[in-house]
Amino acid sequence: MADVKAFFEDYLPSKLAKNPSIASDINGVYQFNLGDEGNWVVDLTKDGGAISAGDHESPNCVVTAQGSDFGKLLDNPASAMMLFTMGKLKVSDIAMGMKLQKLLG
Repeated sequence: MADVKAFFEDYLPSKLAKNPSIASDINGVYQFNLGDEGNWVVDLTKDGGAISAGDHESPNCVVTAQGSDFGKLLDNPASAMMLFTMGKLKVSDIAMGMKLQKLLG
């Protein structure tokens, strides 16, 4: 299973630095509530994006999952639909949820 903390602290910042257009393409704020892996904010309204641990007052999309299930999603992004239909992955805004592929893939 993928290291969720490393995804937010290392992989995603590196990906956004190499592909800053991802932030402007999505132009929204994600709140990830991941149980034992903590809460994370991915703010793609800022130039190049910003990632931090914690909560955002008014995210565009809240993604909720157990840390272990999110780790499985990171290992296999194609599993998102299966996790969603099983109720193990919840997304408050489906359109924003579909854009997650740009971050995960």
